[in-house]
Amino acid sequence: MTLELPTVLIIPSGIGCSLGGFAGDAIPSARLLASASGCLITHPNVMNGASIYWSDPRIHYVEGYGLDHFLAGEFVLRPVRTQQVGLLFDAGLEQELRARHLQVADACKASLGLNIGPVVTTDVPIDIRLHQATSGSSWGEIGQAEALLKAGNKLIEAGATAIAVVTRFPDVVEEGLLDAYRQGKGIDICAGAEAVISHLLTKFLCVPCAHAPALSSLPLQEALDPRIAGEELGHTFLPCVLVGLSRAPDLLRFNQEDLPSTFKSSELLCVDQVGAVIAPEGALGSEPVLTCLERKIPLIVVSNPNVLNVSSKLIELKGDKTKNKMKVFHANNYLEAAGLILSLRDGININSLYRPISNILEIS
Repeated sequence: MTLELPTVLIIPSGIGCSLGGFAGDAIPSARLLASASGCLITHPNVMNGASIYWSDPRIHYVEGYGLDHFLAGEFVLRPVRTQQVGLLFDAGLEQELRARHLQVADACKASLGLNIGPVVTTDVPIDIRLHQATSGSSWGEIGQAEALLKAGNKLIEAGATAIAVVTRFPDVVEEGLLDAYRQGKGIDICAGAEAVISHLLTKFLCVPCAHAPALSSLPLQEALDPRIAGEELGHTFLPCVLVGLSRAPDLLRFNQEDLPSTFKSSELLCVDQVGAVIAPEGALGSEPVLTCLERKIPLIVVSNPNVLNVSSKLIELKGDKTKNKMKVFHANNYLEAAGLILSLRDGININSLYRPISNILEIS
């Protein structure tokens, strides 16, 4: 029996990735990579499709801050059978929007059997502000971060082991941005702010977190890009978040030097078990990618156009020919990446699959 090859899939949010920059359009690739690796660790941006979701025990749903610190060796992941998902509501939600989100939670409890509750509302509106950087990527600000953390702490004290947070996002954005996104030509202007919110909660509460923006319904537009159609199906983006968090692994802090050997059992995942990291070309300046290179974890760079330009050429990644023997492979798409994962998992020399093939190096 072939052993699993725990693999980390990174598709950053808010940078307009052609695949993974919309509403759950990276889920098919994640499913394929989970099948190839036997164990895929990825973040909500990859798996969240608004009203569309996919549950797979081979896929571990880990918030971006938690994923960064997992790869840095500061967290281990403990898979669980279920999480008690607390709901954190922004006081800025209008009554109808709040009711719609509560109905989604009730539906997920009744129809999917998820453990959801309790519900806590912030003392004051969170005040989210959306921005776009000069690079073209989205980012955001939280006006009332303390209120957000206070509500999160209340949920933990009440027994929640994971947090789904719903905040009121501005309906008005820069002219043309929303239309471009709905046509599959722009970035998700909400994604950067969403990451700020979930990062903050994960950093200070150390529990699985994910965010669903609350927005007014948009008028019907028939000619939509299929990649964003999942966002048009319902009144909220909450279903995928509740499903993802329902079996998200626990985040355990540790000092790697003092880590007991039992923590490396099959019941726990640590960075030393990671066999590969997959990231888009152009988005290679992130902390997890650089950490992966430092740890000599094989990096698979996939062609996936986005607004960033931190390419493998720019940071001089030249496969395993570098003096530090970094293992860097390139794939034109996630189908090819899955083939590379299968090769690594079965211990096949990837260079033996290409032609021409070089002779074995002889050292004098």
